[in-house]
Amino acid sequence: MDFFEVQFALDTFYAVMAGALVMWMAAGFTMLEAGMVRAKNASEIVTKNLGLYSIACIMYLTCGFYLMYSSGDHLNGLLPKIGSHWSLAVPEDTVAAMQYQAEDGVGYYAEQADFFFQVVFVATAMSIVSGAVAGRMKMLPFFLFAVVLTGFIYPIQGYWNWGEGFLNQNGYSDYAGSGTVHLCGAAAALAVVTVLGARNGKYNSDGSANLIPGSNIPMAALGVWILWLGWFGFNGGSELKVSTGGSAIAVAQVFMNTNLAATGGVVATLLTSLIKTGKMDITMAMNGAIAGLVAITAGPSAPSGGEAVIIGAVGGVIVYFSILFFERTLKVDDPVGAISAHGTVGIYGVMVVPLTSDATFGAQLLGVVLIAGFTYGMSLLTIYVINLFMPIRASDTEQEVGLDLTETGVEAYPDF
Repeated sequence: MDFFEVQFALDTFYAVMAGALVMWMAAGFTMLEAGMVRAKNASEIVTKNLGLYSIACIMYLTCGFYLMYSSGDHLNGLLPKIGSHWSLAVPEDTVAAMQYQAEDGVGYYAEQADFFFQVVFVATAMSIVSGAVAGRMKMLPFFLFAVVLTGFIYPIQGYWNWGEGFLNQNGYSDYAGSGTVHLCGAAAALAVVTVLGARNGKYNSDGSANLIPGSNIPMAALGVWILWLGWFGFNGGSELKVSTGGSAIAVAQVFMNTNLAATGGVVATLLTSLIKTGKMDITMAMNGAIAGLVAITAGPSAPSGGEAVIIGAVGGVIVYFSILFFERTLKVDDPVGAISAHGTVGIYGVMVVPLTSDATFGAQLLGVVLIAGFTYGMSLLTIYVINLFMPIRASDTEQEVGLDLTETGVEAYPDF
């Protein structure tokens, strides 16, 4: 076995293992969301997460991967070139492997590994939507929206960055997707919630918000731990290579910074909650961990360990006040804080990159505006059309009974 074959095998194995870690994040989103909704809606949210992951994989195979990595462009990189060829057939030899450029040379890995690593990112973006709409969105229109988001909306804006489209050509830097994945998912979630409205009982006639506690905080915390673990694949795998000394060091740096940013987010939200309320809110701490992870995702390879802690900590403070702002001022009902943790902090994560790299604030701001604007606009149009012929909101009676019985017929906790 020559050096090329060893390199090919090692980088391919690294890509699929990193993808497996990201795939495991689907379990994290499921547990987090199931724990943060009422017991009568837990089975339904589990079903949505299983369904959306499966739909995302099929749609990305059908057209998403093709759109995101086309071999040309229209309108100066704003639209992928329709008609370019791609195939997921097994390569006849290693010459058909995917090829990418790295600072220390050219690397190779199997095309199937590239598809698998990319498709689990698509599912992550859609999982953000499921948490924000929990407790009042019917299942079938949710799945129809998943078809459009994962098959078309996400791949087009993903092409702008990772497919060497418009944003990439203009200097936008987003290593693992604070904008491309997390802001995209949050913008889509905000669009759906705009049409969907709040859960029954969330707001009083005077506009004040009521607390609707989750059914299982330990389960939600387990979900956060799973997400934390999966994020090592999310960020570490985005190095795309581990077969040289330089790339191995880069991967280790990314792992270290990813972990430290999450810890910074947790500590910051705990302290913020203690200062504001006199208590350490566990739900805020869980969102603090996610915020730290989202914040570092756009640029995890460049900062030092100390800088990563600071980046994560600022993200934790941002998510605390963002959740309160959306809930109390904008009257946006987001049961798990997904729009804040992935959207508001996603913007911050993209914009903080120039502080530790040669990216420019102008290019980063352009990315934020285009990703958020395009995703929100197209998602709003999509969900509005779906709602015209298939009401997306569960009725008052259905919400009262619980979506477990009305949508799945299976209660998560029948003994209670």
